[in-house]
Amino acid sequence: MMKRREESPGASSSAVQARGLVAATPAAGIRVIFRWFWPATRPYRGRLLASLLLVAVGPFLDTAQVWMFKLLIDDVLIPRNFHAFPAIAAGYLGIGLAQGIGSFSDELLSAWLGERFVLDLRTRLFDHLHRLSVDFFDRRQLGDTLSRLTGDIDSIEALVLSGVTSTLSYAFEIVLFTGALFYLNWRLALAAMVAAPAFLAIARFFSARIKNASREQRRRSGSVTAAAEETLANVALVQAYDRHDAETERFHRENLGRFAAEMATTRLRALYRPLTELLETMAVVLVLSVGVWALAHDQITVGGLVVFVTYLSRLYSPIRGAGRLSNTVYAASASAERIIDLLSQKPDVREPVKPRSLPGGAGKAQGWVNFDAVTFAYPGADRLALKKVTFTVAPGQTVAIVGASGAGKSTLSKLMLRFYDPSAGRISLDGCNLRDLPLATLRRNVSAVLQETLVFDGTIRDNILWGKPAATEAELVAAAVAADAHDFISAMPDGYDTRIGQRGRLLSGGQRQRLALARAMIRDAPVLLLDEPTSGLDAGSAERILAPMRRLMTGRTTLVISHNLLTVTHADQIVFLADGQVTGIGTHTELLAGNPGYAKLYRLHQQRDTRAKENVLLQPELI
Repeated sequence: MMKRREESPGASSSAVQARGLVAATPAAGIRVIFRWFWPATRPYRGRLLASLLLVAVGPFLDTAQVWMFKLLIDDVLIPRNFHAFPAIAAGYLGIGLAQGIGSFSDELLSAWLGERFVLDLRTRLFDHLHRLSVDFFDRRQLGDTLSRLTGDIDSIEALVLSGVTSTLSYAFEIVLFTGALFYLNWRLALAAMVAAPAFLAIARFFSARIKNASREQRRRSGSVTAAAEETLANVALVQAYDRHDAETERFHRENLGRFAAEMATTRLRALYRPLTELLETMAVVLVLSVGVWALAHDQITVGGLVVFVTYLSRLYSPIRGAGRLSNTVYAASASAERIIDLLSQKPDVREPVKPRSLPGGAGKAQGWVNFDAVTFAYPGADRLALKKVTFTVAPGQTVAIVGASGAGKSTLSKLMLRFYDPSAGRISLDGCNLRDLPLATLRRNVSAVLQETLVFDGTIRDNILWGKPAATEAELVAAAVAADAHDFISAMPDGYDTRIGQRGRLLSGGQRQRLALARAMIRDAPVLLLDEPTSGLDAGSAERILAPMRRLMTGRTTLVISHNLLTVTHADQIVFLADGQVTGIGTHTELLAGNPGYAKLYRLHQQRDTRAKENVLLQPELI
């Protein structure tokens, strides 16, 4: 059924499903999974050892408690020797009290270990995701990644911690109960062992199938989350194009796939239980038959037979549990494979093995930026985005990077922030290759106002302080004033403590951009990177942010990336890109006279923009 859904006819339906269904992850064996996750238990191995000791004590107490029934029957009830009852009763109560204390301690300690393991592992994965290259998130569905970060992490604990303690508990119970059976009557014990191989065979048969079904179920769960996240994140587009019916159908289809996978797993689990119970019943009937014969021939006492059957019923419980545990372990391994898939991803950009410090030793750059024969191709691309790009920006100088769409302008900003590293050539800051600088050092020295204005669902204060978390209230207000944001912030219901909604949707585009400028101002970095700072804004909003933007640029090494040549005509220097190559460097006047490509593009913008003089970003008298 699931396969027919994936291959349902219709190009449109197939395209939607291909967009929704996440890719399968590589399979991993139990040993591989433990190599990945068992070291994570090292910080609390002491508590884990205490938990294992409690696990070992439990079966001993259970065995002793069952043995008390034999004493009660053979030494008290049958001979009617009631004087021995108080001692047996006291022993039974003592064992019960010890069991209660042990059970409480074990449950509390096990919960602490499990939750702490999940907490640490989830934090570790979250930290790892933030260290991956931006390209990773361009290739992966965010919803599926979130599904792994939440649901799949929880399943691993059932494998690594609960699985280990349960295995030891079942092992102790099986060994102790089996030993007691043989001690009571070895013939009956052998008869009871007849069903054990059948239990193991059934468990092995079902485990592999449950693992495959669980793997598909987790993959389908990731698809459901991915479909929901993508649609809800773009709800405005869905409504604008009246596509909510299609998206609901897509979400329903992904849920049908998850439903089919879940039912496949449930059928296997539901079939496993009655099969094992049937085997257990047959084994008990066989033991009772042999036991009645042994009792008739005085080879076992009444108390011994009662206790034997009790031990046998207790023995089948851990055997059944071991079978269920193997199924649980194999199901959890499907989630572990999805986490391993993420943890095994390596960032394209890595910290230097031998990091260098910036000249001067204070950790703050002067602002010399140099691109030296920089060549770059995006991972998986069949063409170069940049080809031997070379230019230099002096401290305090403003350089504009211009060109038509697709020329490679924004790629330069990504390389400057080390979202990627050049395929060839080098980029340096104050003479230091960016590859040799710690990422934190590089990014502390660069303030970026990106093409897409990114803000968080927090307060205005939180978003500005992202640039400098330790800033004072005075610095916060000063940055907002400089960004021309203080007035609109003060008019908000809660001022700087006003929440702005997810992705800042409670603010206008111009307000979000001024918030981004305030964030860059409070950072006070020596290098400023402006990537299409007025992109997506109307003429009025763009005009309002020009003055604070010029204040931000004053005294800083500034790279302004723009596709509109009219906004950067008064830059100290203009680098003109065409098809990833530098085809001209100079002032606006020099390029207009000596670079035909620049002159043609400038005339096109001049014809399209009747308000060019009002929107000039780099007026010489204002810089």
